[in-house]
Amino acid sequence: MENRLLHTPEGVRDIYGDEMAQKLELERILDKKIKSFGYHRIETPSFEFFDIYSNEIGTTPSREIYKFFDSENNTLALRPDFTPGVVRSAVKYFMEDALPKRLCYLGNTFSNRSDLQGKLKEVTELGVEFLGDASVEADAEMIYMAVELLKSVGLSDFQICIGTEEYFRGICEAAGLDAGHQDALSEHIRNKNYFGAMDVIDDIRTSDGIRQALASFSDFVGGVEILDSAASLVSGISRSVCAIERLRMLYERLKIYGVESYISFDLGMISKRNYYTGVVFKAYTFGTGDAIIRGGRYDHLMEKFGKNGAAIGFTVVVDQVMNTLISQKIDITVEYKRALIVYDGTSFEKAVQLADKLRNDEFDTEILQLGSDVSPSLYIEHAKATHATKIYRIENGLEKEVQL
Repeated sequence: MENRLLHTPEGVRDIYGDEMAQKLELERILDKKIKSFGYHRIETPSFEFFDIYSNEIGTTPSREIYKFFDSENNTLALRPDFTPGVVRSAVKYFMEDALPKRLCYLGNTFSNRSDLQGKLKEVTELGVEFLGDASVEADAEMIYMAVELLKSVGLSDFQICIGTEEYFRGICEAAGLDAGHQDALSEHIRNKNYFGAMDVIDDIRTSDGIRQALASFSDFVGGVEILDSAASLVSGISRSVCAIERLRMLYERLKIYGVESYISFDLGMISKRNYYTGVVFKAYTFGTGDAIIRGGRYDHLMEKFGKNGAAIGFTVVVDQVMNTLISQKIDITVEYKRALIVYDGTSFEKAVQLADKLRNDEFDTEILQLGSDVSPSLYIEHAKATHATKIYRIENGLEKEVQL
């Protein structure tokens, strides 16, 4: 039992020391870049009423959510996803605002999944929500900002892969698919399971042209040229054609930003979060098997909370970015300005005065009393381990700076 108390549950871990300092520095860099686009920080609760993550909202399956009860027997949920909470808060406090809102956040999300295969159940996410703007220019700003965020932490070899929910939904609508077939097909397409998708398609009664469109999602991955091929396949399905045209317009805006070299398209990119309604995108790079940025447009989510309004956003998985930087041997430089003061029993007042002076000079300053049974070299080792750039020894009221 004693050893059990020292361990964490599966899927969570402690972060400390240099790794913690690097994580904080990474968050600072990302946060600074986001705020440079005019976004304002918002903080929402770590747990909310379970209803805001319900199937009707279309966020996270119930089985993947940590649920519990409060003293009034309300069902509460640990936050699996930031977006519904931010939207709820924005509708509550900015209901009457006519202009778009740019909001950003930083915090942890929690996933009660058993199939994470070594991935964490608690991760840190930093993200943005652009509320009240339905334009393709808003889509472009999101993707450009994602590029700039990754560049700001030293990454250069990455791709932003863009898809659209509307292309898929337009074909499903034309095929007359019921919700069950649509969910099954979307899961197979999302998982790149061609044979599973064909099993579903074989059960559908529709035209050969629509059947071909449903079976062709894996063909449309690559550069902007795939959009022409996809559009020709669905020329009679106006919803899907409009979705392709929106992607073309988005690409032209991204060329104005000068980031088209980072862009690719995947029309088989379908999110498992059902609130997404239009463009969706993910960022990939070497050193991680999963996306480090995920985002998309959700033009009907605000309606669930009582206000009509378009929106788009994305989240950065900070832990994934950390792992990627380590894998690619990209250093996160932490600038330390620390001092250590060691003093004997007669020099406490002198140590306090010196510590105050150093702290006023913006040194993070630690003071330790000299122990009679502690080797002086141990203090030097401690100073080096904690990245102290200055160390002072005070004995009998006499101060001396020690060379590290």
